[in-house]
Amino acid sequence: MIGLGYVGLPTALALLESGVRVIGLDADERRLAAIRAYDVDLLAADHARLRRHVPGERFLLTSDPARLRAAETVVICVPTPVDDHLVPDLRALEGACATAVEQAVPGQALVLTSTSYVGTTRDLLLRPLAARGLTVPQDVSVAYAPERIDPGNAAHTQDSTPRVIGGVSPECTRRAADVLRRTGACVHEVLSPEAAEMTKLLENTFRAVNIALANEFATICGELGLEAIEVIEAAATKPYGFMAFFPGPGVGGHCIPCDPHYLLWQLRERRVASPLIDAAMTAIATRPHQVVRRAREVLADGGTALRGARILVVGVAYKPGVADVRESPSIEILGELAEAGAEVAFSDPLVAELAVSTQLLRAEQNPGELTWDLIVIHSVHPLLDLSWVPDRVPVLDTTYRLQDFKRRAVV
Repeated sequence: MIGLGYVGLPTALALLESGVRVIGLDADERRLAAIRAYDVDLLAADHARLRRHVPGERFLLTSDPARLRAAETVVICVPTPVDDHLVPDLRALEGACATAVEQAVPGQALVLTSTSYVGTTRDLLLRPLAARGLTVPQDVSVAYAPERIDPGNAAHTQDSTPRVIGGVSPECTRRAADVLRRTGACVHEVLSPEAAEMTKLLENTFRAVNIALANEFATICGELGLEAIEVIEAAATKPYGFMAFFPGPGVGGHCIPCDPHYLLWQLRERRVASPLIDAAMTAIATRPHQVVRRAREVLADGGTALRGARILVVGVAYKPGVADVRESPSIEILGELAEAGAEVAFSDPLVAELAVSTQLLRAEQNPGELTWDLIVIHSVHPLLDLSWVPDRVPVLDTTYRLQDFKRRAVV
């Protein structure tokens, strides 16, 4: 397993549970140390698995790429973010694939799971293997099988989620399926790596477009004096033709805010227009700014200026139930509020500190004992107690789901 992050580690644990031996390769020694210390963000079931297998003879944690030569199958699970200009940052993926190719031996199967542009598997695995003199599928097997992990969601574990697999040949698909069906409910085979790559891009672009639509409808409902969640839940009673998506402060993680840009980047290179996806991703990118604008309005309604206001953001993880702050809208919201002159702070039981612009914020442990001009609800972790929020402080609820505050506002 190349990469032991939020995809690689749970996948490794699922394989271990199925009875196979796993070599876990990660270039970050701090990550390896955190795994050995059980200091990682996992579901409770995966934490139990981790303690069963670390330390253990069947799970080798290493930063030595040469160990890959002993593996029958190499699964590549590394992040594929975008840079500040929304251009794909392929450095981790290119490095991981280069390592897999360099260490590949005849008889191995290489399976790429990281989300990327259509053609990645051929560009980063198939052609470099050929340059090394290794023929696919005669010498080495190559397939693409996109990850489908929903961090922090015990209702959607990878054990119960089908895997899509597209190999360079039918034999490549079969070899990848033999391994990955150990981690999922079933396997759905497609005819090529490109079809599997596009499947993952469609999944997350579908979510991005519908989240953008939900945000827009929430704003429209506010203008018309309607409760957005009430309307969405009513529409969701239709048993066909509708799927509920809910508004929020923006999107985070390394999926929805990043993955569609891999497709857009590839289409721009080919001069192919995609106006719907472009509009959705632009709307998603501007959502945190809308939260800040609304915060300014809520403060002004109470006669308080944004400059000098004391503002607390509750929950800074990109989604409830995880400690992950990658691409979290909270970072942009806190940064923009601070740049406008507000005194910002945050409270989150799962996040101890957060880098915002040029400062490092530490979580407020007892926010109810301090004075605030505005409280912004960003993400609500399960069982989070908000009873400390005083009635006299205005609350901006970016989740649209909190009904218990008398002076609640929404985006």
